[in-house]
Amino acid sequence: MLGASKTLLNPSSPSLSFPSLKPRNNLPNNRLTFRPKPPHSFSIRSQHAPNPDEPTPGQLRVDILSESLPFIQKFRGKTIVVKYGGAAMKDESLQATVVRDLVLLACVGLRPILVHGGGPEINLWLKRLNIEVNFHDGLRVTDAPTMEIVSMVLAGKVNKHLVSLINREGVKAIGLCGSDGGLITARPAPNAEKLGFVGEVARVDPGILRSIVDNGYIPVIASVASDESGQQYNINADTVAGEISAALGAEKLILLTDVAGILEDREDASSLVKEIDIKGVKKMMKDGKIGGGMIPKVSCCVRSLAQGVKTASIIDGRKPHSLLLEVLTDEGAGTMITG
Repeated sequence: MLGASKTLLNPSSPSLSFPSLKPRNNLPNNRLTFRPKPPHSFSIRSQHAPNPDEPTPGQLRVDILSESLPFIQKFRGKTIVVKYGGAAMKDESLQATVVRDLVLLACVGLRPILVHGGGPEINLWLKRLNIEVNFHDGLRVTDAPTMEIVSMVLAGKVNKHLVSLINREGVKAIGLCGSDGGLITARPAPNAEKLGFVGEVARVDPGILRSIVDNGYIPVIASVASDESGQQYNINADTVAGEISAALGAEKLILLTDVAGILEDREDASSLVKEIDIKGVKKMMKDGKIGGGMIPKVSCCVRSLAQGVKTASIIDGRKPHSLLLEVLTDEGAGTMITG
């Protein structure tokens, strides 16, 4: 979705699929195979002659890779920040797809950074420990016991699980939270008396991220950070991703969500807005076409664009390979906002 034309890399392909990164000797062997039978009896496994008018699976893969070259060249060496959460995190098959897509982008020369939340996992552990779950204006009320669980789950369990999944795919990842290396300094949210230890980003020092990325690692960042006194805060992961992308001057910010993107009509999923600029987004917000949980996501994108990020996209994390569709095709997988 980087130009006016919005077409898939190969419309005839049944799905966007890239070849395995495993060695060639792990690929299926399609040659003629001889199987001995009882003595004096041999036969050759029958094979149908290929239809010259139909591309083979191998040819489809090669075509897709070839057509993705302009996008790879455009983004090679560029930083992209991906916020990961929602349905794509809860569904194991989608989680595996997101991780493999992220690894593929790293392998072709992009510099991805992953920021994650983990709301459902936090809720699960709070219920296990009989700690009441409360929300105010869509934000989790975070008292001291809740903050302890948030930190344990996000910076511990969820973060290290994602790191292990990326490592397993052959690219090294390093897990962090905002407190590590002074990456993020937090401050209390304006209505802290109602929300407790819910914070905002006071400032970002991206030095540690540059060092990690320059050495070929993928940073995986949990949305927990400390203030100057050391008190930890729970920060919205969209906000963290937006502020990190701005501090790094990222080429692209991508928010994986549970919706198709920005809709012209919130009741009509087919009314997806493929591309819009800041002025258009602000008008939609003023007209009430953007509301609810989409407001903080759009505001995060607008703020990052105002600070120098080239494009920000809100994409459908429920769609397999949505990350690759957004980066390596004109089709995209949601709404791209431009400055």
